[in-house]
Amino acid sequence: MAGLGVNIDHIATVRQARFALEPDPVPIALLAELGGADSITVHLREDRRHIQDRDVALLRSTINGRLNLEMAATNEMIEIASAIRPDMVTLVPERREELTTEGGLDVVSQKALLSDAVKALHKIDIPVSFFIDPVIKQLEACRDIEALYVELHTGTYAEAQSKYQALELARLSKSTAIARHLGLRVNVGHGLTYQNVEPIAAIEGIEELNIGHTIIARAMIVGLEEAVRQMKQLIQNPRYNPIFSGI
Repeated sequence: MAGLGVNIDHIATVRQARFALEPDPVPIALLAELGGADSITVHLREDRRHIQDRDVALLRSTINGRLNLEMAATNEMIEIASAIRPDMVTLVPERREELTTEGGLDVVSQKALLSDAVKALHKIDIPVSFFIDPVIKQLEACRDIEALYVELHTGTYAEAQSKYQALELARLSKSTAIARHLGLRVNVGHGLTYQNVEPIAAIEGIEELNIGHTIIARAMIVGLEEAVRQMKQLIQNPRYNPIFSGI
């Protein structure tokens, strides 16, 4: 049964809109845990546009579940991870002009650099995941540099229409099976909502779904604890059977 990782970056985005003290993502993360979050995900970007260094440090010392730190593979970020010691680091692509992460990391073209990052983090017992598109050559590259996890990018699936969404779902299902065969553990995330999450949650072999924006949006109506609880229920009891869907 897959778990739920809740990304709280958007809480910090509201705070940083006025460079204020609230809403503080640290105590709000505890509400996500009360709702059933298995892990808390934050992306510490190089430009610090939302999550700040103090947030990561305080989350490390206050949450009860796992802390997943998304970051670019830079020396600065590796030093921060070394000091904070999150339960997992997910290496992601990062461009200053993007609103949010767009597409997966190209591991194939950066194997030497990323291999050094993996070695540095594994040396201090921090598991490393790569946020990648569901492409076989990217999975093989992650295996080659000894990543423990991959997080498959579900954004194309989320944005696809009609039959194309079914094709993207099949692609994700196949990539999950291949990743497992290669010895990689599999998480997924990006663009998942209450409306499209169940087919993804039904894919065998996925360990955790990382979801942020849609949960924070619903929390404005029902509160964060209830919003997380509703998403967790969909993930653990998906009303979807791939056998009858043609996938």
